[in-house]
Amino acid sequence: MEGVHVRAPGKINVFLEVGDVQDDGYHEVATAYQAVSVFEDVFATEAEDFTISVTGSVDVSGVPLDDRNLALRAARLLAKESGHTGGVHLDVRKGVPVAGGMGGGSADAAAALVACDALWGIEASTSQLLQLAAQLGADVPFSLMGGTAVGTGRGDQLSAALARGRFDWVLVTSDEGMSTPEVYAGLDAHRARVATDIMPASRAPVVASTVLQALRAGDPVLLAESLRNDLQVATLQLRPALTDVLLLGETSGALAGLVSGSGPTLAFLAADEDDALDLRITLSAAGFHALNVHGPVPGARVVN
Repeated sequence: MEGVHVRAPGKINVFLEVGDVQDDGYHEVATAYQAVSVFEDVFATEAEDFTISVTGSVDVSGVPLDDRNLALRAARLLAKESGHTGGVHLDVRKGVPVAGGMGGGSADAAAALVACDALWGIEASTSQLLQLAAQLGADVPFSLMGGTAVGTGRGDQLSAALARGRFDWVLVTSDEGMSTPEVYAGLDAHRARVATDIMPASRAPVVASTVLQALRAGDPVLLAESLRNDLQVATLQLRPALTDVLLLGETSGALAGLVSGSGPTLAFLAADEDDALDLRITLSAAGFHALNVHGPVPGARVVN
């Protein structure tokens, strides 16, 4: 094959409960993922070595072009596990905000696995690709799966969740990304400061049943009442200006708003497509970079 084009979606964590910090420094989480219609496109072509180029509609200046890049690591991992002796050039075209809490790097890695599998004729099973994805990062398996799913453990132990209909969102993105480890550290520090005022974090978090009920029913109003992100308090402490944007969205027609993952992208849930369009116009007029997306959408797929 001359080349393979794969598209993978970004994600929103419509629910994210973060457990207490573990002895190894990581956190158990329980999350409900929804893949949404903002995409990463990866074009894979045969090469002697492993190389990557990155462009896109978002700021890509902070994206590494060496083995720190998750897509490049995904290609090397698949080659190692399959015994493939050649290389690949990955041309990544990004549409998901970089370091925005929407899993853009994870989507690149999932797309690279699917693209290299097709390019090299490996024909790995979905189960095999998911196992490799889990070695690369907690969000990579979901980027491969897409749709709607519940993630436990570190977010990589997935089970598909039934979701009917369409959910319309408005995203407000930021030019400056955030460090996920810094946000988790901020959450730990916040919990330590208010330890006498709040219940201790669970060591075995779970996704609320109302979230799953809302997704099954395709009910955005019920889902809006159930949105949760434990990382939001730390993100807003690190970026206080986001609080005003959340308030603007929620008083301008959104059913609810939340920080997406570790932020700084904000996700506003709308009642329907028309309300989402009106909300985007309002937020854009206020000077924010807003876009309409919907979910759920499929995971990493070859584009003919």
